[in-house]
Parts: sequence; C-alpha cells; structure tokens
Amino acid sequence: MNPQHNSFVKKMSIVIKQLSPSWQACIPLACLIVLAWGYAAVAQTPAPAGPTTAELKVAIDTLWVAIAAFLVFFMNAGFCMLETGFCRQKNAVNVLAKNLIVFALATVAFWAIGFGLMFGDGNGFIGLNGFFLQGADNSPATNDAYKGVFSALKWAGVPLAAKFLFQLVFAGTAATIVSGAVAERIKFVDFLIFSLLLVGIAYAITGHWIWGGGWLASRGFFDFAGCTVVHSVGGWAALMGAAILGPRLGKYQDGQIVALPGHNMSIATLGCLILWLGWFGFNPGSTMAADPNAITHIALTTNLAGSVGGIAATITAWLYLGKPDLSMIINGILAGLVGITASCAYVTLSGAFIIGLIAGILVVFAVTFFDKLRIDDPVGATSVHLVCGVWGTLAVGLFSVGPGVAAFPWYTDGLGPAKGLFAGGGLGQFFVQLLGVVCVGGITVLLSTIFWLALKATLGIRVSTQEEIEGLDIGEHGMEAYSGFLKEASANGFSESSSHSGGVSRAGDLPTTS
Repeated sequence: MNPQHNSFVKKMSIVIKQLSPSWQACIPLACLIVLAWGYAAVAQTPAPAGPTTAELKVAIDTLWVAIAAFLVFFMNAGFCMLETGFCRQKNAVNVLAKNLIVFALATVAFWAIGFGLMFGDGNGFIGLNGFFLQGADNSPATNDAYKGVFSALKWAGVPLAAKFLFQLVFAGTAATIVSGAVAERIKFVDFLIFSLLLVGIAYAITGHWIWGGGWLASRGFFDFAGCTVVHSVGGWAALMGAAILGPRLGKYQDGQIVALPGHNMSIATLGCLILWLGWFGFNPGSTMAADPNAITHIALTTNLAGSVGGIAATITAWLYLGKPDLSMIINGILAGLVGITASCAYVTLSGAFIIGLIAGILVVFAVTFFDKLRIDDPVGATSVHLVCGVWGTLAVGLFSVGPGVAAFPWYTDGLGPAKGLFAGGGLGQFFVQLLGVVCVGGITVLLSTIFWLALKATLGIRVSTQEEIEGLDIGEHGMEAYSGFLKEASANGFSESSSHSGGVSRAGDLPTTS
C-alpha cells in the first residue's frame, strides 16, 4: 500500500477524532448528499429523442382501428348465436358451421382479389391493382404525400395492414348476412362457393363505386359505415338466394303462413347483444382515426338509433301482431343499428332518433311483407339488412346537417354529404343517394342471380326432401348439436307445424329439390 496514502488516512482519523460527536455524526450524511448530487448530475444527461407527435398519432390511430376491427370480427359470434337460435335444433350444426367458415373464406377471397377490385387504382367502375395485397404503398403517408396503388384509402393515416384488416371484417359481414336467409335448406358446398363469389367479386365491385373512389363517390354519394356497401349488398344477395331456393318444407300450407319457431331464443338474444356491442366498432371505427369528437358522437347516434329501433319494433309488433314478440324486439334493435350506419357521422341525435324509429317500424312490416310473397327468411335478414339498409342510405339525404356545422368539426367540405332535406338543403343529396340504392341493388341482384342459377344448374343448391326433414346436421355434417337430447320433430318431421295444418297437406306444398 502507498505510504503517502496511509499517512493521509492517519491524519484524517486524527482530525475526525478531534471533532465533537455531533459533527462526527454529520459526516455520513454529508457523504450521502454528495453522492445524491452526483447521481442527479448524471440523470440530467439528455436522453435519446423519443417518438415525434406525428409518430404517436399514427400509433394511436392504428391501435383504435385494430380495436374496432376486433369488435367487428366478434360480430361473427353474434351472427352465429342469432341465426342458430332463430333456426330449429336439427339444423344448429349447419348454421354454426356456415357462420364459422364464412369468415375464413372471406379472408382468402378478399386478400386474393376483393381488396384489389375494391380499393386498387383503376377506373370509375373497378379496381385493377393491389391483388394479393401487392403493389407500391407508403402508408401511413396521407393525401399528397401518399405514393401507392390504393389511392382511395390515402385519407387514412394508418399502415396498409390496418386498412386491410378493417375492410376485411366488413367484407366478412356482408357474406354472413346471406347465411341466415338461406338457412335450413341450402347445400353447404353451394353456400361456400357463393360466399367466395360474393366477397371476391360482387361486394368488391359495388364497394369500389362508393368507397374505392368510383363513379358514385364522384357524384357525391355518401355511405359512412356501410348501409349500402355492406348491409344492402348482403341483403340483396340474401333475397335472391331465398327466392331461388324456395321456402322451407311446411312453411306455407293451404294459403297460410306457418310459424317454424327457433329452438333457442336465449342464444338469439345473446347474439343480438354481441352484435350491438360490435356496432361500436363498426360505425365509430369507420373514422379510421382516434378522433375523440367523431368517435363519441358516432357511438351516441348508433346507440340511440338501435335503442329506439328496439322500442319502436316492440310497440309495433304489440299493436300489429297482438304480442310483444321477442324476435321482433331483436330485429328492431338490429334494424335501428343498420338504419343509422350510413349517416351516423352526419346527423344530430334528434335525426338518429327518427331514423331508428322508422327503421324499427319498417322491419316489423317487412317481415310480414316477405312472408306474403312466400319468400322464406328464417331470421329476417332481408328485412333487417336490405330494407333498413335502403332506408338508412336514403336518410342521409334527409337528415344530414351539412358541412361546416360547429358541432361536427370532422365534417368539412368534401368529407360528408350536402345538407339534407330537413336541414334546408333540398332534395339534391336525396336523389344522389337514391341513384346509389338503385344502381347497387341492380348490379347485386344481377350478379347474385347469375351466381345462384349457375350453382343450381351445376351442383344443385337445395338438399333433398329427406335431408331437410331429418335435419341438415345429419344430412350435411353427420352429427347433432344436441346429441342425446329429445328431438323436436315427430316421425313425419313436422311437429313444428302440427298445431296448424297437421303437416304438409299435399305434394304441391313441397318445394322441388334442385
């Protein structure tokens, strides 16, 4: 050890011993203070630069879009429960299987072709780029800074993967709508093929016209979250499928409409609640940005319209049918939610109230109207999604407040429709909306009819009479949803109808098989 160091230590020891006990006690405290000052000096060294405000905004917007997409995806569970509950137990596995596999099919079809047709750069009628999600893209750059093949989505400041994910769950919803209307008598394989064709071609083409920067968008047609793009397209396809398939055995006998009640209204109600929850992703998520003012306003209009729709349907069914039918309450809530989907960002709460009210009344009369036409829709999908989708699209031209209103800071020129009729804007916007309803309906009916008839001519779209009587769970899947439980049908397969006409009364009541 260094002798000089030893000498220094001895001198310090002598000095410390000469101090009073109080001063000696202060020495450790002084050492701690010196150490703390040294640590503070090190801590004040500048840290590496963190994310910029712009980068944080992209991250928050992306998180919101992802959460909204997850909510819409969970609506598949709602459709599963709703449709299964509204159908008979002998077909439960079939309904569940269709609703489960349809999103998987939609994912592949939309990735391979649908997203490119819908959002890829092309012309006013169809997209011609971006198949298999390929092509130039520098998202999340927006507007003039965007360089890529998906110009229709350049307004959204999130990565391309987020844009695709959100649009994918919408495409899957359109295909799921068809499932309920054709339930209990369609061949499983035909439904799968039709779903691929609908998502990959029909839905994508009409979607390009509106959301893909196509000719309807250039004329000023607005559909914020998909009254026409999603619900009406699914509804038109469902209507044609139900009409071409024909009614279920025993549904219409001797000029009478025979009820074929669903087997589990508990899970149907659960399905409604799941769908209601999912709509808070469906509508507010269509902002594609975490705008607090827009998101909360849209959530309120959405919830109000759904609530009023349920109340209106309850009262209407009570007066018109004599009882507050639970199935009508469920469909009334969904009708209100569908009805507000196109205008949720453009109308006041009062406007949302009226839109939901009319949708709830419409759906009750639509169900009975289609029954009178002998179009058998087991879950009322056509009444909810088609009829109320059309109503909601037209409502934009009646109730939109117009750009520049202080309470709607997200709603500026070019980002929303012109003033509606009841806001003093005349009928201009209404006629644009009507044009969109007619044109999208026309092309969807045409394409759906071609698809259904082609499938009918080649594979046959309807199960045999024996399979339908026995139940599609056994005929199509070789299994039962409730193995070991009491069967709902008697030996002739029509216990549901026995209280009305004693089963099928004559051969003419049976639809021909395909």
